[in-house]
Amino acid sequence: MSTLEVTTVADGVHVAFGPDVNWTLLVDGEDVTLVDSGYPRYVGAVVESLRRVGRRPEDVRAILLTHAHIDHIGGAGHFASTYGTPVLTSDAEARHARREYLEQASPLDVARNVWRRGALAWTVRIARAGGTESGAVADAEGFDSVVGSVPGGPLDLPGGPVPLDTSGHTSGHTGYHVPGAGAVLSGDALVTGHALSVRTGPQMLPPLFAHDRPREFDALDAFVGLDADVLIPGHGGVHRGSVDDAVRRVRSARA
Repeated sequence: MSTLEVTTVADGVHVAFGPDVNWTLLVDGEDVTLVDSGYPRYVGAVVESLRRVGRRPEDVRAILLTHAHIDHIGGAGHFASTYGTPVLTSDAEARHARREYLEQASPLDVARNVWRRGALAWTVRIARAGGTESGAVADAEGFDSVVGSVPGGPLDLPGGPVPLDTSGHTSGHTGYHVPGAGAVLSGDALVTGHALSVRTGPQMLPPLFAHDRPREFDALDAFVGLDADVLIPGHGGVHRGSVDDAVRRVRSARA
């Protein structure tokens, strides 16, 4: 990968920006929780992002998925098979990660949107990144049954992320609140940019990527009222400022 930027946004919270998708490293001592893992052919970049924060793939205690679209799950299978890294997400999304069902824009959906500005170049990039691969992770599991934690509280993983039910983009999409860092990892439930969007700043992804658009807007409630002023999306730059205000801006734009 020719482009990789790794930025520290809070103590122990590092965001890696690939050409078309982000992933996050939550570092606690020598241990790491990797949240999402890019496209299949981003594996080398994910390993490089770990190196840049002074860690190795063996230091990743778990990969925590926001959801199982190929641009977020791509490296998970490699870590699971090579290092034995657990791959965790919500119970519903774990079935998606295992490819017991698939909720993802099809090649035909993408082709229908090739008229959008930047779509052709984006399509070529994601194809080269492995965007048409399955990405299935046979051993993906629901975090509730694997990770010792109090229901509704932080997971027993580096960074102490707290799951947020943000289903809509996919049936089991999950955001994560990191209270100690005042950060929210929103995955694709709330982004700040995308190759197919003409805008930057808090927004929803184009409808072609959503499994259930009305439910996707309802899921924004999960981000309201949190003690957080750093929004880390799956696509676009980090947004600093009130997350509640970011949600209000998105809802106002819809109206």
